[in-house]
Amino acid sequence: MLVGNWVLAATLSGRSSTVRLNLPYSVFRAQVSDHNVASVTATGETIDGMLRTAIRYPSGKTGERSREFKTQRPVFANDQVFQQLLAEGATIGAKPASSSSLPEELLVGFGPTLLLVGLFVLLMRGASRGMAAGAGSFAGFGKARARRYEPSPERTTFKDVAGIDEATDELAEVVDFLKNPDRYRQLGAMVPRGVLLTGPPGTGKTLLAKAVAGEAEVPFFSMSASEFIEMIVGVGASRVRDLFEQAKREAPAIVFIDELDAIGRSRAAGSIPGGGHDEREQTLNQILTEMDGFTGNEGVIVLAATNRPEILDAALLRPGRFDRRIAVNPPDQLGREQILSVHTRSVPLAADVDLASVASSTPGMVGADLRNLVNEAALLAARRGHRQVGAAEFADALEKVVLGTARHILISAEERERTAYHESGHALLGMLEPGADPVRKVSIIPRGRALGVTFQSPEKDRYGFDEPYLRGRMTGLLGGRAAEELIYGAVTTGAESDLEQATALARQMVGRWGMSEQIGLVTVLPAEGAGPYGLPGDGIASERTRQAVDEEVKRIADECHARALERLRGHRPQLEALAHALLEHETLDEAAAYAAAGLPDPQIVAPDRPALDAPHEPAAIGAPDEPAAIGAPDGPLASARGGAPLASV
Repeated sequence: MLVGNWVLAATLSGRSSTVRLNLPYSVFRAQVSDHNVASVTATGETIDGMLRTAIRYPSGKTGERSREFKTQRPVFANDQVFQQLLAEGATIGAKPASSSSLPEELLVGFGPTLLLVGLFVLLMRGASRGMAAGAGSFAGFGKARARRYEPSPERTTFKDVAGIDEATDELAEVVDFLKNPDRYRQLGAMVPRGVLLTGPPGTGKTLLAKAVAGEAEVPFFSMSASEFIEMIVGVGASRVRDLFEQAKREAPAIVFIDELDAIGRSRAAGSIPGGGHDEREQTLNQILTEMDGFTGNEGVIVLAATNRPEILDAALLRPGRFDRRIAVNPPDQLGREQILSVHTRSVPLAADVDLASVASSTPGMVGADLRNLVNEAALLAARRGHRQVGAAEFADALEKVVLGTARHILISAEERERTAYHESGHALLGMLEPGADPVRKVSIIPRGRALGVTFQSPEKDRYGFDEPYLRGRMTGLLGGRAAEELIYGAVTTGAESDLEQATALARQMVGRWGMSEQIGLVTVLPAEGAGPYGLPGDGIASERTRQAVDEEVKRIADECHARALERLRGHRPQLEALAHALLEHETLDEAAAYAAAGLPDPQIVAPDRPALDAPHEPAAIGAPDEPAAIGAPDGPLASARGGAPLASV
């Protein structure tokens, strides 16, 4: 207040009641020549002064009369005004051009300080309001941003979940406990404190949580694990406390944390020497305390989902925190049919659509894949102007999803022929190798980044990979390269993807599945997150062992390549016939491909085939200029702990 009065007084005191004339420089020169200038003060090119005798400017009735004046000297002026004024005895003064007024100096000197003080006061008031409201955090940063589920007529229930009955049954038990707790308490049973949903991406973990929210008649709080973490240290732990406080006030209640691995990663893997406690570790410690601390979380069930359970902290997984772990696995054929039934409830299907047939042709696909397949089929039907989705749309949609979109590019006759032999090599070995998956389609139409594809899929879901099948798979992968060598006596870059997948497959055979006598029954390839620093390959095997693994991988690849060459030499007429059929028709379905090769169709004569370890998705063996699509870490096959199924595009 005092400063304001000072500024106002200084401003008012600087004002003059006398009118100051704003004269043009030419008028000022005339007054100098008339010896009428008594004094001047120059500030840069600006001249203020006093006349000896008052004048009127502008002349006439509209002008004002005054002795004080002000003018601006042009920068291009070249005169002797200064000498004239001295000769006439005028008083001459000057001020620095950069001089500022008192208000300007006060604003520049105290403005930033006043701004910072004001901002600090606003923040303190916000913090006080936050603490008064029970937020327990600085300006509300630590308040949990959980979304509370409100029941609605369109809510998701267990009727909307299909193909994962085991997981649905276990969660239904949790929901039933919340609805009828006395039935369980009479027998001394306690509801699990935490339920962890694990499984590959797209299998329906989040959908199950939505179904629990729709079925449970209790408050349901949902929050992603990444929402706990903030730039300010300690905010994550504060949000965890606030989340559980909200849930306890509404108990019984369910708390759902999606993508738990964002904050639940093993603390041993993240303890790098020289580092300290980070925000993620503090948040994890707070979750551990809330789930099984001195106060406990009575009446609050924690539901969490992750597709990377192997990297979670051991303290988080022990009984008392997450008592129950539910594996959400890819569905079998019956499960896929049920999932398709759910996703096609609002889709008008033509009479020729057989969902059981569609399910049998999509082994390895999970719920998200099947939903995408139905949507692609509906989009195709709409684009073609159909009122219903037919079997043709499902077949074309499956090709688009698995093989990629067809490209219309100009290919030379020579490259087209080479592609035909490349794909014929893949397809023929797929038909000849014992236990190989049947060849469903061969095409030299470019799709995605591939110039051609060979599409294979098993007749049914299988379990358990054996070594003959894996070697046959590698032989088929190298069949395109072998065909080029056999026909042209030279190789191209077209086998890049095939070599990548074959190498990854051989490395898993040697380093993870114990299929090498030299390496033995030891695991050499590390699991994800293994090692003292959580880095892949860190502290797992010695340099000598890794060198031996490389030698074994090369040996297996060379043996499979030699077998591919040998098989194709012995069946060269069939290779030529298949390639010529491809050049003529561009695309061959299963019956046409086997007929062109002169081999019996496996749909008519089905040989015995070994089982596979995990649902095996359709394989499309590569062609020139195609990328690798390896499903699991370090290779295309699912490991015992679960991973992506066999896939090569």
